[in-house]
Amino acid sequence: MSRLPSPSLQLWGRANSVNVQKVLWCFHELDLAFERIDAGMQYGRNTEADYLAMNPNGRVPTLRHDDFALWESNAIVRYLALTFDRDAKLYPANPRIRAGIERWLDWVLSTLQPAERPLFWGLVRTPPAQRDMAALQKTADENGKLWAMIDAQLVGRDYLEGDAFSLADLVIGCYARRWFGVEGVARPDLAHLQRWYGTVSQRPGFITWVSPPLS
Repeated sequence: MSRLPSPSLQLWGRANSVNVQKVLWCFHELDLAFERIDAGMQYGRNTEADYLAMNPNGRVPTLRHDDFALWESNAIVRYLALTFDRDAKLYPANPRIRAGIERWLDWVLSTLQPAERPLFWGLVRTPPAQRDMAALQKTADENGKLWAMIDAQLVGRDYLEGDAFSLADLVIGCYARRWFGVEGVARPDLAHLQRWYGTVSQRPGFITWVSPPLS
C-alpha cells in the first residue's frame, strides 16, 4: 500500500506512551506520513509555553495538522479516521456500529485506563524492590474483571464491533498489550480475548508501534 500524499501532520509525544501509541498505530493503518516530536516525561517540553499554547492540558499526545491543533488521543484518532479514511473502515458511518465504537472509546477513558494505570506503573515503572506484589495482584484481579467484559463481547465476533477491525480494536488493543505484557501477576484465562489479541497484535501498525518492550 502506497502512502497518501504527505499531509502536514505533526505528533508531539513519547513513543512509549499508550496514548501516543494509539495515534501512531492509527497513522500506520491510514498509511499517513507524519513527523513525531518527543515530549513528555524525560523529554519535557509539555510544560513549555509553546506546547501549552497548542495543548493547555499539558499532556501528550498533541496533533498538529497544518494550522489545526488537537489533543486527547481518542479525539485525535477519530479526527484522523474522519479526515483520511476514505472508505470509513476504522470508523464506519453506520450509526449503530459507530455508537458501539464510541461506547468503547468512552469506556476506555472512564474505566479501563484508570484501572490499568496502577498495575502498569507498579510493575513496569517501579523498581522491583519497591513493588507491593500483594497489592498489585489485587489490582490485577480487578483489571481481570474488566477484561472479562471484553472477552464476553468477543463471543461469536472477530472484532469488538462485528466482522471488521475498527478504532475500538485499535484503542483497546494498545491497553491489551500492557495487560498481556506485564509480568509477575496471575491473569484469568480469557480465551476469546486471547484469540482477538492474537489477531490484532499481528497487524503491521501494532508490530511497529505497540509491540516494543514496555517501558
